[in-house]
Amino acid sequence: MSEERIDNVRLQNLAYGYRQSATLVAAIEVDLFTKIAQGARTVEQVASSLDIAPINAERMLVACAALGLVVKNGAGYANAPDVERFLVKGARNYAGPWLTTMGRSDYAAWNKLAEFLRRKEPPRILGTYENFTVEDARKLHRATFSIGMGAGRRFARQVDLSKRSMILDLGGGSGCYCIAAAEKYPRIKAVVFDLPSVAVVANEYIAQCGFSGRINAVGGDFTKDPFPAGADVVIMASNLPQYSPDIIRAVVRKAFEALKPGGEMHLIGEMLNDAKTGPLGPALWGLNEAIYQSTGVAHSEAEVTGYLKDAGFVEVSANEFIPGSLTRVTGLKPEA
Repeated sequence: MSEERIDNVRLQNLAYGYRQSATLVAAIEVDLFTKIAQGARTVEQVASSLDIAPINAERMLVACAALGLVVKNGAGYANAPDVERFLVKGARNYAGPWLTTMGRSDYAAWNKLAEFLRRKEPPRILGTYENFTVEDARKLHRATFSIGMGAGRRFARQVDLSKRSMILDLGGGSGCYCIAAAEKYPRIKAVVFDLPSVAVVANEYIAQCGFSGRINAVGGDFTKDPFPAGADVVIMASNLPQYSPDIIRAVVRKAFEALKPGGEMHLIGEMLNDAKTGPLGPALWGLNEAIYQSTGVAHSEAEVTGYLKDAGFVEVSANEFIPGSLTRVTGLKPEA
C-alpha cells in the first residue's frame, strides 16, 4: 500500500470516529456484553438473547470484534478482559451508565463544533455548570458515580492517608474520593465542597454509602467562595480542563492557604505532555470546553506542577494516575 493510501485510510478512520463511539453505546444499551458474559456466545445465541435479527447480531459482533471489544473464539465470541470488568451489568466496576450518558449527550453538540468555535461571546467561568440544577446533578452523577468510585479507590490505594484526619475535596461531585478514603481509613473525615445543587446529591450518595457521620457535602463555588477550614488533605480531581490557568492558579493558592501546615494537595486531572502534543484524551477535554463556552483549556503537566510550586507547595511531583488520561500532581505545605 502506498504512503498516500495509508494517509488516506488514517484520515477516513478519524472521520468515522463517531461511528466507533455509537457502536459502543449501542452495544451497552442492548446489553450485548452482559448477555455474552451470561453465556450467549454464537451469533444465533446473541440474536435470541437480545431479541434482534441474526443479521444484526452478526453485524454488531463483527464491528465489536474489529474494535477489540469482543474476541472471536472459533464460532463464538467472548468479551475482552476490560469489557468483562467494566461493561457487564452487576459487576462491581460497571461503567455502562457513564459511557452511554457521556457518549450520547455530546453527539449533537460536537456535530456543531465549528459553530461553537466561531462564537464571539465572552466565556463563562462555570461554563455548563452556570445554571446547574439538582436534577442536572442527579442525572450526571447517576452516570459518573461508578467510574468515580473506581478512581477514588485507586487514589486511596496510591496515597497513604493513615496519618491524616480531614480531606477537603474541591469540586468533589458525588463524593467518590472521600467515600473511598473513608472505606479504607476509619479515622478520616471529609468535606466535599461543590456547587449547592451538587452538594445536595453528594449528601444523598454519602448517606447511601453509610458515611453521613464522617463526610459532609457543603455548597459553594470554589472559584470565588472561601474554603472550609481544618483540612490536612486537599483533593481536586477531574475538573482541571474546565478552568483557565488563572483560575486554577487562584484555586491552588486558596487551597495552600486553607491547608494545615504539613498538609498535602493532590490535583488529579487530564494533563497534556509538556510539548502539548497529546495525549488525545486530555486534548479533547480541553476542546470540549469550546462547546460549553467556559474559560477552560487543556493544561500541561509542567503547567500544573508550576501552579503548585508558585503557590508555595514543596516536594511537588507528577505521578501517573490513569495511563494516557489522568495525572496526579502532589505537593506539601511546609510545616509552620
